[in-house]
Amino acid sequence: MKLYRIKKGQLLEQAGQFYKLPGDWEEIINQDDILLSLKNRIPSLQTLPPTEASALLESQLLPPVNKQEVWAAGVTYFRSRSARMEESEAAGGADFYDKVYEADRPEIFFKGNGWRAIGPQGNVRIRKDSSWNVPEPELTLVINNKGQIIGYTIGNDMSSRSIEGENPLYLPQAKSYDGSLALGPCIWLGEQLGRQTTIRMEIVREERIIVDEHTDLSQLKRDPEELVEYLYREMTFPNGCLLMTGTGIVPENFTLQAKDEIRIIIPPIGTLVNRVAES
Repeated sequence: MKLYRIKKGQLLEQAGQFYKLPGDWEEIINQDDILLSLKNRIPSLQTLPPTEASALLESQLLPPVNKQEVWAAGVTYFRSRSARMEESEAAGGADFYDKVYEADRPEIFFKGNGWRAIGPQGNVRIRKDSSWNVPEPELTLVINNKGQIIGYTIGNDMSSRSIEGENPLYLPQAKSYDGSLALGPCIWLGEQLGRQTTIRMEIVREERIIVDEHTDLSQLKRDPEELVEYLYREMTFPNGCLLMTGTGIVPENFTLQAKDEIRIIIPPIGTLVNRVAES
C-alpha cells in the first residue's frame, strides 16, 4: 500500500487501484495501526480512474511530509565512513568518523522542517560557496508520534562535501540549506523492508548516465529501530517525524552540476527524481 500527498488531500494506492483519501495528513499518519485502519476505509473511499489518478500525481504530487521534522543519521555505512575520513583528513577530523561508526551512539542531526522538503520532479540546489557537492540516496523512515516506524520513503540528502571536509563542525552548513532535501514519491505502508532491499542511484548529465551505483540494506550497520530509539530518547514529536538512515553510495571523483538529473530507486517504494537548479 502506498500513500501519496497531493494538493488538498491524499491518494491511497492498493493493488494498482487509486482512492481519494480525505482527512488531515498528520491525523492519518499518527493513527493507531495505520495499515489496518486504511484497509478498513477502502470500501468507503472514492475510486479514481487511472487517467485521473495519473494526472493528479503528475501535476499535484507533493513531498510526503507536512508538519513533521526531518532528521538524518550519518556514517551508518562503511562506505560513508571511509569517504568522510578521506575528505576530512587534511583538517584533522578523520578519526571522528571512524569513532562514530564504531560507537554505540549514532550520529543524528537535524536536516530540516517539512516545509523545506522538495518533492518529486522538483529542483534541488548546490551551495554557491561549495566546490564539491553530491546527492546522498537514503532509505527514509516515517515515524509516528509514538516512535513507531509506520512506513518508508526515499530521501535525497544533498551534501556539500567540501564544506564538511574543511571542518566537521561545519556539518549544519554542509547539510541544511535551501534545496538540500528531497523526499518522495510516496510512503510505502507495506511490510518491513528486508536487508536485501536495494538502493540505486543514477545521475544523468546531458542525456547520458554518468553515475550508476547501488547498495543494499545489508550494508546498513545500525538497525532502523536503534536509530529511532536514539532520536526519540529525549525528544517528543507531536506530529511524528522522518529519519534519513544514511548513505552507502558515494561516487568517487564526482561533483554535481546544474541541470543534472538525480534518480533514486528503492523497490517497492518507487523512484525519486530531481534536477539540480541552474542557480
